[in-house]
Amino acid sequence: MTASFVYDAVRTPFARFGKAYAEVRPDDLAASTLSALLERSPGLDPARVDDVVLGAANQAGEDNRDVARMAVLLAGLPVTVPGVTVNRLCASSLEAAVQASRAVETGDASIVVAGGVESMTRAPYVVPKAARPYGAGDVTMSSTTLGWRLVNPAMPSAWTISNGASAELLADRHGISREAQDAFAARSHRLAAAGWASGAYDDEIVAVPGAPLGRDEGIREGVTVESLAPLKPAFQQGGTVTAGNSSPLSDGASMVLIGGEGVLDGAEPLARIAGRGASAITPELFGIAPVEAANRALARAGRTWAEVDFVELNEAFASQSLACLALWPELDPERVNIHGGAIALGHPLGASGGRVLGHAAHELARRGGGVAVVAVCIGVGQGLAVVLER
Repeated sequence: MTASFVYDAVRTPFARFGKAYAEVRPDDLAASTLSALLERSPGLDPARVDDVVLGAANQAGEDNRDVARMAVLLAGLPVTVPGVTVNRLCASSLEAAVQASRAVETGDASIVVAGGVESMTRAPYVVPKAARPYGAGDVTMSSTTLGWRLVNPAMPSAWTISNGASAELLADRHGISREAQDAFAARSHRLAAAGWASGAYDDEIVAVPGAPLGRDEGIREGVTVESLAPLKPAFQQGGTVTAGNSSPLSDGASMVLIGGEGVLDGAEPLARIAGRGASAITPELFGIAPVEAANRALARAGRTWAEVDFVELNEAFASQSLACLALWPELDPERVNIHGGAIALGHPLGASGGRVLGHAAHELARRGGGVAVVAVCIGVGQGLAVVLER
């Protein structure tokens, strides 16, 4: 077994639903971001890339038919470079990085590009195909943008509630108030804006051709608990989860260059992938699944929470994030999402794992060393985490 390292990571600015990238196909979004990543390593012959592993949560529209392979071809890489698409819903691109690191560590590959893409704007509507042609009844069209659709009737109804209803359930179970959720959301916007202003994102951002976007489109200046207070509950009458304390629907792509030690002449890795962990829980409590996943990843890295310098936790909802923090009593909440999180930055499902992993790797390089935990909650009751070291 050898070690696996993150050598570079890039992402697009994340766009809001129906906004900056509304005219950009997801396969083109992935292809341009893949090209941008490889252009940053001019000494790397693209033919040396052993595989491209991309995550995509939808795969029902223009991202169908293995969007990773489509990105390879559209980016003009040699046709000998393979590509595979994986789906672990919200953690799909983190799953891609996990698979890439395992391939490197076992010797199956030397250099792998991992990442993900999602256009929630261009996710299609679908209609179930009839068992027999020309049925006499009406057919219901379903949006594939987010959440459950075409649900198997054998699934218990408690498992198939919406993500927002799950966030309400966690808020109730963990005693998380509306004010606490709004304060967490305001913090996300404040830190994201400060992160961009300080240059914390400069090393990882690449533009999307034909769709200029200067920074993540969801960040709002001056968001406060008071400005969020008038928003109505979005998922439950009398509830506490609103559009303001939830991550928005988004579009974007992320790419991470992963390889073994010394595979890029003269290039110093950003960080080493030291531990990985996956976990599962009853589906309606999916938001707290990262807790056990991160605990497992730390144990496998031989680390404790006392040694962790910072955490990148994908903010699906403020209530979900705060519930995780309550279950990590050893972790100082001020070390979490120090440059903002998905509530402000956006959450294009297939790309978010690559975003948090890439940002953590760049932050470790800026600091010159340390330990970081990256964790993502996953719909249908899963969590995934990675530990990085430098």
